[in-house]
Amino acid sequence: MEFKMNEGGFQAKLPYGDLDVSGDETYGYRPYQLMVSSIAVCSGGVLRKVLEKMRLSFDDIHIEAKVERNEEKASRIEKIHLHFKIKGTNLKPVKIKKALALTQKNCSMVQSVIGSIEVEETFELI
Repeated sequence: MEFKMNEGGFQAKLPYGDLDVSGDETYGYRPYQLMVSSIAVCSGGVLRKVLEKMRLSFDDIHIEAKVERNEEKASRIEKIHLHFKIKGTNLKPVKIKKALALTQKNCSMVQSVIGSIEVEETFELI
């Protein structure tokens, strides 16, 4: 990936489209938003695959991400809480807990931040 400076930040030309990144969200996505998005969406994608492999019937997955940042240490991300709302039929909490454990183990983005950022995952069945 290559990032070129522009008026308010940097831009990468990627196969899907341009990615504008800036500390000022009037010019692009803020870096912390991209990090949280990467972790949330990677987790959601892995969870989707795990549920499919477990042959569990689901219609939708909605993810709420809450972020705790430490203002005293360069506003670094300390914790990300991912709350999965899973819509489906005949879903059992025990199976979903197992699926989430496999998700965390197999999500490359979560594995990349272990020891630096606490990632907590909870769920509710809809």
